[in-house]
Amino acid sequence: MSGSEQSPDPDTPQSASSATQDDDGLAAADAFALLGNETRIDILQALWRAPERPVSFSALRKRVGMRDSAQFNYHLSKLTDHFVRSTDDGYEFQYAGEKVVRAILAGTFTDRVSLSVPITGTCFACGETLVGQYADERLSVECAACTTTYARYAFPPGGLRNRSDAEVAAAFDQRIRHLHCLAADGVCPECGGRMTTTLTPDDDSRLDLDVRVDHTCQQCQHTLSSPVGLSLLDDATVVAFHADHGIDVTSTPHWTLGWCVTDDTTAYDPDRDRATVTIRLDDESLTVTLDGSLSVVDTTRA
Repeated sequence: MSGSEQSPDPDTPQSASSATQDDDGLAAADAFALLGNETRIDILQALWRAPERPVSFSALRKRVGMRDSAQFNYHLSKLTDHFVRSTDDGYEFQYAGEKVVRAILAGTFTDRVSLSVPITGTCFACGETLVGQYADERLSVECAACTTTYARYAFPPGGLRNRSDAEVAAAFDQRIRHLHCLAADGVCPECGGRMTTTLTPDDDSRLDLDVRVDHTCQQCQHTLSSPVGLSLLDDATVVAFHADHGIDVTSTPHWTLGWCVTDDTTAYDPDRDRATVTIRLDDESLTVTLDGSLSVVDTTRA
């Protein structure tokens, strides 16, 4: 497998900072309970659809279609301070309220979709055609014959809407690139917490490689794992090397790049905590050396 997301280990204790709640905060169960009402969800969606914000009380009530002003005020007050804020000019979103509506639009909590998506590329293990399989809100790129998997990541159902098969594949490719860029920069793409990066032998066969990269959030334990080569997709030297050979690596599906999704040309030195990735194009090669934090420390073109 070229890369994947891992669910948090329920037995892994959270840090003190992740468990601390501000005195003015709201318990998670209480926050979700506030949303367990159709009228309140309608209020959030009506606020989202408003052409301009803030939206006055009367205008928002009219958009929701509720005649009873007192009843409407009751439901709106339950959302105020945590999901919406009241201003002199009306109501607007808190960040949490925007996240709720975006999750609804993405279909994260509501849609259940299973389908196959044609994928450009062939399997590096057996040479057969690749296919995209969508289920459980995750899209995977795998071989139709030998089931070798080259990627499996969360992809909201809303990302499938109004896109052709080719556009879905391209969006998935870009999503993976940006998730790993954010993680490599130390920011968790799920919660915004601090992420650490390590090179580690793939002893538990998480990706069926010799060595892999783990980006792990210290707050929510969200983990992104990948071959070492995936971290080089936006490296300037690697991009230029491919450009010299007529390849735009920024728009080429990453699962069609052998050095990116396998470790056939990757070597790992655990004593120095360094890895080298060798990329061969035509009669030329580029060898990139990375340290344990995935910083490029040397490049050799031959």
